[in-house]
Amino acid sequence: MPRRSPRKLRAGAPGSPRDAVSTLLVSACPGPPACTAVHTYLFVDGLDVITRSDSRMAGLAPGLLLRPGGPLHPADAPRTVDVAAEEGPDPGPDRLTVRVGLRGETVVWSGLMYPGADSTVVEEVRFRLDQYLGEIERARTALPAPTTHGRGPSRFDQAPHDRVSRA
Repeated sequence: MPRRSPRKLRAGAPGSPRDAVSTLLVSACPGPPACTAVHTYLFVDGLDVITRSDSRMAGLAPGLLLRPGGPLHPADAPRTVDVAAEEGPDPGPDRLTVRVGLRGETVVWSGLMYPGADSTVVEEVRFRLDQYLGEIERARTALPAPTTHGRGPSRFDQAPHDRVSRA
């Protein structure tokens, strides 16, 4: 049996879960009376990533996460993005982060830790760039128009923190 290089061993066999391409679906909760605040849902392959990662968390405001060039938009240099915070009137210091990167025509989310459909831990997911960007744009344009009446950001843009760090 020929010896395989460490790189090929790490990459997994063709068709392995590591090579699988996932599908992203983004939606927004409209806030009261359904929830305490407007927040974003992030579904990967039909699973709510935020709730499965930490049930105390709620997604940040969709206007912040989905804006053109915003935190979820991929770039050549991977970056760590806050996608959720603890629920409540004054969100706590805990944040759920995702590392968003771009490898060719593939968007990679890494730094994850949630149970997949088969109960194995999901640490990284990959999306086709066209599906990913199309879904972010679809979700952004589905948001209601801001109703600020000259008083600052709309409720779809408000969030306790919108931190993006380069790592």
